[in-house]
Amino acid sequence: MTYSPLQFLDHPSGLAHVPGPSLPLYAVRPEGLGACLAALPEAAAQARLLGFTGEAGRVLLYADAQGALAGALLGLGNAPESIGFGAAAAALPAGSLWHIEPGGFDPERAERAFLLGAYRYQTQRARQADFAQLAPQRAQAQPRARILAGSMMLARELINTPPNLLGPAELAQAALDVAQHFGAEAEAITGAALEANYPTVAAVGAGSARTPVVVVLRWQGSQAGTEAKLVSLCGKGVCFDTGGYNLKPGGSMRLMRKDMGGAAIMLGLASAIMALDLPIRLELRLGCVENSVSGHAMRPSDILRTRSGISVEVGDTDAEGRLVLCDLLHEACGAQPHWLIDAATLTGAARVALGPDLPALFSNDDALAQTILESGLIENDPLWRLPLHAPYAAWLETPYADLCNISSKPMAGAVTAALFLQHFISKNTHWAHIDTYAWNDATRPGKPEGGEAQTLQALLAAIEGLSRPHAM
Repeated sequence: MTYSPLQFLDHPSGLAHVPGPSLPLYAVRPEGLGACLAALPEAAAQARLLGFTGEAGRVLLYADAQGALAGALLGLGNAPESIGFGAAAAALPAGSLWHIEPGGFDPERAERAFLLGAYRYQTQRARQADFAQLAPQRAQAQPRARILAGSMMLARELINTPPNLLGPAELAQAALDVAQHFGAEAEAITGAALEANYPTVAAVGAGSARTPVVVVLRWQGSQAGTEAKLVSLCGKGVCFDTGGYNLKPGGSMRLMRKDMGGAAIMLGLASAIMALDLPIRLELRLGCVENSVSGHAMRPSDILRTRSGISVEVGDTDAEGRLVLCDLLHEACGAQPHWLIDAATLTGAARVALGPDLPALFSNDDALAQTILESGLIENDPLWRLPLHAPYAAWLETPYADLCNISSKPMAGAVTAALFLQHFISKNTHWAHIDTYAWNDATRPGKPEGGEAQTLQALLAAIEGLSRPHAM
């Protein structure tokens, strides 16, 4: 990559500074429009002329007595703040600088949504200067909003980067850069050490000239003692997935840049945790790999020995994500985390069941699952829980190994993938698995087409709750 996506951690607007004074942005709901216009007579005539009623995402610009742009009204309708403020950056004049006036909305969510609405992948075709910006230094600025927006943009940027520019080495380096940025310990494991300690990651990457890398990051908050709760995160980082010998059709392969979405989301989440200095201990493991086709690639019917000692028959080389995760999860359990959470673009079956906007949540702990689900509703970042239905585990049986990496039946694919992973989770570990799409198929307010950090906001809110005194 010709620049570092870490720029978003310091400048989530994409620009270090926009010169000049900022203009006021008044966000209104329909029932509050009359009072707002009474206080802004210069905007009242314009609102009447243009029929502005405060509908979500609509912007009304107004001028002062000299005819210069003086400010804007932003309609919120009856929708969440994320809809109206998510549309604001694209609707306001490009390159203009604004501040959000206080109103009947959550200021942190408002600022976060505005910033996220201004994001586009940093190509020559679209630069952040094409959008309005928020003034970074004002009394009512929301530091958490900028931290969270920057972490989500980091994840989006990594997912959007094409595979010729982001392979396993580059993804691993991004994680090492994040670790250095926050003073965390991190190591990149390759070669013989990776083959010995993460044999299934090595097997998935064997077919590519770009060798696999496992990154392990460890961090402890400044207010976290040795007994602070340990949260462990694991992410599938398949930088491109051909499907291996079970080759994907061309139409299914085009979006496989996003098959490292789980790793990107977990890295973004880790960066937010560290930036907020939550009083926890944190571990992050990313399996950075490419699933390609060559004479060295794993084959259907190969038998792999996992880190845990469980043998796995490769029933389908395109079911590689669970192979990337199983060694990471087994290692993570050894540290006895309070919570273990993994994210992966794991199955098309989850998308068939829930569509692109609802990641599937699996968990062996009802309290953990409920915490994540409730956080998702509060943050407008929803998930939907699917069952770890134990009888379906028999579908993973094979006469040749302890497990097969695919089910013997063409049903419940997301469930059987999660059940495969559960074999590598120790009995006393509170575990949640997220099967995510990590992509927006079309542009919506605050959600541009392309990579998306689905569940990052929900998971951060849940972990913030865990970090409070007397939490579960």
